[in-house]
This record gives sequence, structure tokens and C-alpha cells, in this order.
Amino acid sequence: MRMKLATAAIAIAAASASAAQAEKIKFEYWYGLTGDLGEVVLATCTRFNESQDMYEAICIGQDGYEKAVQNTIAAFRADKHPTLLQSFDAGTADLMLSGEFYPVHQMMTDHGITIDWANYFPGIANYYSDSKGNFVSMPFNSSTPVYYYNKAHFEKAGITEAPVTWEGLEKAFYALRDSGQACALAYAPSTWIDLEQFSMAHNVPVASNDNGYAGLDTEMLYNTTIHVKHMENIKRWIDEGVAQIRTTQSGLTSRDSFTQGECSVFFSSIADHNTIHKIAPEGLTWDVQIIPIYEGTDRHNTVVGGASLWVLSGKSDDEYKGAATYLAFLATPDEQKFWLENTGYIPVTKTAYQSLFDQGFYAREPYINRDIAMKSLTWTEPNNLTRGIRLGGFIQVRQEWVNEVEAALAGQKPMKEALDTAVARSNDILARFARTYEGKTFP
Repeated sequence: MRMKLATAAIAIAAASASAAQAEKIKFEYWYGLTGDLGEVVLATCTRFNESQDMYEAICIGQDGYEKAVQNTIAAFRADKHPTLLQSFDAGTADLMLSGEFYPVHQMMTDHGITIDWANYFPGIANYYSDSKGNFVSMPFNSSTPVYYYNKAHFEKAGITEAPVTWEGLEKAFYALRDSGQACALAYAPSTWIDLEQFSMAHNVPVASNDNGYAGLDTEMLYNTTIHVKHMENIKRWIDEGVAQIRTTQSGLTSRDSFTQGECSVFFSSIADHNTIHKIAPEGLTWDVQIIPIYEGTDRHNTVVGGASLWVLSGKSDDEYKGAATYLAFLATPDEQKFWLENTGYIPVTKTAYQSLFDQGFYAREPYINRDIAMKSLTWTEPNNLTRGIRLGGFIQVRQEWVNEVEAALAGQKPMKEALDTAVARSNDILARFARTYEGKTFP
């Protein structure tokens, strides 16, 4: 009899455990990161799911930021959208005016979770907050650009310090060429680096209305600023052979050409810092430097890139509780440290950065000098031109710039004409966006 009772008890316990597991509240999270970084996102989901037994995050990669946003828009029409979406900076204005989101500051308050929003760096907070300073989405993977350089190549060319001005870096390019280096700069056109972050660092506008923050009747202005001179310089460097285009279309990306030792310099997100440590062959000596500015200008802060986490509308309260619990989990010191150790991203809060700094995080391999990105992001307090960019249809606006710049680099037209054309086409996109949301303003 005792054996039968024990067997029954085991069966009941197993059934109860199975039922409890089946009763986990599930919510979907769609993310855009791919490759190594996408794997770390999945790891955070696994860590969350294993940390408690009430909720389960179903994390689904969307093969890139743009596809994540596009797939979500399509899913809304079928009422099959996720609870959480990882959306990049370019999607911010469109998501804000769509109205199809649950402001993250409100969701956390509604579910009794306290977040010290003032702890976030201003260069990050401004991008993802409404006009009252309330967070509409949760900062997550944040970055800013730097340039990567081959220390052995620089030493051979007699370059003792990595330049912080464009004039100094141009001299370095020619010194590298003269030392026998066939490719000094591996160049890949990037609106985020060449236009947006360049303009922030130089305190010049990308668009009117304080880069779109002040209204929808906005026009692009970058064809009237020092950005024109900069893009003409890049074209000249390519024509004179010190820079070479390196994109997926050319057969070798700028990062791969750098890690293989072919090119001496390339520009990218600080997020690549961790990846290069993983893929660089033994013996490659390299470092990073802050993005340059032109002589005679005052350096200003760059802004956040990467993505934030949006809570979307139309979900159950249980799903929102799960999402709030997951976001609170990501904000814990242990999870922030796990994220930063396994990616090249930067801390989003002041206390996280100070804690890592005090622990000597940035003084040891493989993290040495990664905080140059933090110095760039916090160089000055953000002002009306350096707090970010808020443009509707920004994904298409970026593509217009890329299309025209590529045409100019191919010799099909002068760079100034290309930028004028990109601005005109982008203004048409902005005008359509303003008509679509006529009478509305950003929250």
C-alpha cells in the first residue's frame, strides 16, 4: 500500500509540475540583432526564463532592424504582433506617431516596478523620451561610433598617436600609403556615421525644426553644412587611392578588410569592439579612437545608436506583466554586466558605467578603451541639435542618402549634386509623412 501511495504521490507531483510549467505566461519578443549579438539576445531570454517560473519570453529573430519593424507592421494587420519589439533609432518617429505602443514608463508604473529614469545618460534618454521627458521605449543596446586602427601599420608609418581631427587623419592616410600600405581607409557609406554622428559632433543640423523634434513640417539641411565638404573629401581620398570602398557588394566588408590586415582604418559602432576581439587573427594589434572633427570647430557629444525595446499595444495584462518583469530583469546590475561583457555596447545608466569603471572593467582586456565611446557620448551636454534626430520615414530618408552618395562615389555626378538630390527626395518623404499625420505632434 505504501508503495502505491508513494507512486501516486510522485505521479501527482509530476502532473502538478507539468501543469505549472504549462501555465507559464508567454509573451513574444521580436529582435533585430543578428550573428554574435543576436545570440547574446537569445542568451538574455534564456537567463530570464530560467530565473523565474511565472513567465516565458518567446524570443524570435527578425534578421535585421529594418525587417523587425516591417514585419511588425505587417503582423499588426493580422493581429499577430509581438508584445516587445527591438526597434532601431530610425524607427522612433514612426512608432511614436503610430500610437500603437504602451509607453514603457507608464507600463512599469502600472505594474509597480520602479526604474530610476534619471539614471540614464542624457544622450540616450533624449532619443527615447517624449516632450515631457517620459520614456516611451526602454533603452537597450546602445552604441556610438569610433574608428578602429591597426597599431602596427601606424607605427610603421611613423604615426605616434591616433589623430582626433580630420586633417590629422588625412595626413595619416597619406603617411600609411607612403609606408607601403595599399589601403589606408576601408570605407563603407553610412548615414549613421558620415551624416548623423558627424553632424552631432560638429553641432550642425541634419534637418530643420531642431532635427525634427520641433514639428513635422521639417526639411533636410545637410546639403548646406560642413557635411558637404566632408563627403567631397571622402570622394577625393578614394580618387587618390588612400581610401577604398569595402562593402558586401565589393566582396569584402570594411570590418573584414581591417581584421584581415588589408586596410588600416575603418569606422564602425563601438559594438564591433567585442566582435573584432572574437574574429581577429592572432597577432593583429589594434585600438579605437574617438571620431574626428575638423580643425576650427568645437567638439560636441555624439548620440546613441543601436535600439530600444518598445511595448506594443493590444496585448493582455498578463503579457504586459511578463514584459515588465523581463525589462526589469534586463536592468539589474548582473544582467547589464552580462550584456556588456558579451557585446561591445555601452552602459545606458550612469551607475552601471561608474560601477564598471570602479571595477577596472575598461582597464583590462578585452575591454580596454571601449569607454572612448562613453567619452564621445558625454563630451558635452546635449543641446537642440545634438540630442538626436526625429524624422518620419527615416529609413527611406537614409536610403536616399546612400543611393546618391554611391552614385557620386562611382563618378556618376558631383558629390554636391548628389546630396542636393538626396535632400530633395527626402523632403518629399517628409512632406508625405507630415500629410499622413496632419494635425498631430510628437508626444
